[in-house]
Amino acid sequence: MSQVVQLYSNPASGSYNPRRMRALTAAFEAQGATVLHTPCGAEPPPVREETTHVCVAGGDGTVRQVAGAIARSGRVVTLSIYPAGTVNLLAMEAGYPRRPDEFARQVLSSEPRRPHYPVTLGDGYFFACAGVGPDSLAVGRVSPAMKRRFGRVAYALAVIGQLFAWPRHSIMLTCGDRELACEAFYVAKGRYYAGRWSFARDARVGEPVLHVVALRTARRRDYARFVWALVSGADAAALGNVDVLTCTSLSVACGEPLPIQADGDIVGVLPATMTVSEAPLVFC
Repeated sequence: MSQVVQLYSNPASGSYNPRRMRALTAAFEAQGATVLHTPCGAEPPPVREETTHVCVAGGDGTVRQVAGAIARSGRVVTLSIYPAGTVNLLAMEAGYPRRPDEFARQVLSSEPRRPHYPVTLGDGYFFACAGVGPDSLAVGRVSPAMKRRFGRVAYALAVIGQLFAWPRHSIMLTCGDRELACEAFYVAKGRYYAGRWSFARDARVGEPVLHVVALRTARRRDYARFVWALVSGADAAALGNVDVLTCTSLSVACGEPLPIQADGDIVGVLPATMTVSEAPLVFC
């Protein structure tokens, strides 16, 4: 039986490339598949009944929207991610090729073998990473127009913009019987963060566990040390100002409704609870 690929993409995204989408469509069709084009925004259209495979062509934000909708629906369908967004942490971890012909051949000929345990957060999900701190406040400052114009550089510009009025807040993390006081924290579901950097080297999407790194204080110099450890390849979790823990559910409280960044977007505010789902999605 021929495969029916539902291809989700976001034409409003600054990284959207019609020529690349045409090449990907042709590559799937060359493998004998029927392609159903599905433009999506904040609320992606549902998976069609005849769909046998869902491919998300976009960044981590688009993946979060589509995969989250599939997780909520309980629909059993295999997925893949074609790297076509500003940031593609999940596609990077899976090692998907960028050439459309190689990508289509790989995902349609291989057995589904990549379990991915999403993390519930409010009424949605995240799939790669989340956190609250100076960078989540910076992400909240990035407008869609800035993201389209500057790409990932927009986030660095937003951090620079808040250097003169550096925010600090008291946050309480609860994991089972353990409590941690901090001023910023980061949660890894997958290996990568903001590119090929990692603050939790053992984190993997196929394991049902959260890796949490908490900065006890998040002064400018504390945050600078954390960022330098990331970009230099050092172990950020080994910094003296850092506490680490692993868990399947994390509750977060704060006296202020600080924004939560997840997979590159603001998805809610504190307080919040993050819990690993028991049922994984399956990727090719």
